[in-house]
Amino acid sequence: MKMKIYLSLCVVVLILAVYACKKKTSAQPGPVTKPVDFTATSYQTLGAYDSSGTPNYLLPPDGISPDMKSYINSMLIEKTDLRTTHPELLTNPAIADIVITAPSDVFITFVAELTNSKNALAFYTYPTNNPPASAKDIAAITYTFPSIGIGTKLQPGDKVKIGRFQPGTSIGFVLMKDAWDPNTKTLDNSAVHFCSNDVLNPEVASNLKKHAVLINYAPENKVLVGFENTNRTVETCDHDFNDVVIYVTVTP
Repeated sequence: MKMKIYLSLCVVVLILAVYACKKKTSAQPGPVTKPVDFTATSYQTLGAYDSSGTPNYLLPPDGISPDMKSYINSMLIEKTDLRTTHPELLTNPAIADIVITAPSDVFITFVAELTNSKNALAFYTYPTNNPPASAKDIAAITYTFPSIGIGTKLQPGDKVKIGRFQPGTSIGFVLMKDAWDPNTKTLDNSAVHFCSNDVLNPEVASNLKKHAVLINYAPENKVLVGFENTNRTVETCDHDFNDVVIYVTVTP
């Protein structure tokens, strides 16, 4: 009789342990990243480009001063987590989208890149009073620099005009990870999009959604934009935000 009672108790303990294990497993957190679907978006290029992905529509370049380069290197240190060195850049609620308040010409200047990815840079527009809530709100994306990552032929200061825009328009930017194929000389619209507008990025946690930081360089009255081109939930992401650096000029 004692043996039967002992065995019964063992069975009860085993059942409770299995139940507790299942309950614990079901309580695990959900996905920390969620793919963003841009399938309703159309894609175009700003103009023709050569076999290296260099635009044929480059303007006379801006001069990038040694002081600016030094400043960028001191702020966006290669393989160094920005959350440790300059957390204020990540907690700043401002985004890198440009708000047009008067008829204006808009230019993008390439400053630097430090990445192993074959990236492209693009932009999109939307009504300022109706910002996008999801990818389905982005009607069109226009490539500006088809090849702005590893192997790019761009030089610091290379500059393009992306258009003339009217008041009430906002402009956002997209870093397309590995969108440039140097073998086929083509662009992949299905590449992962990392946007200047945090809401369009795939990370679920709000403290990881930012992929473009704003850096004020007061000596030359420039606001630099530094991009991170890796999903920030993965262990291989270094969070250094120097994968591509640009600045935008709006005239007048």
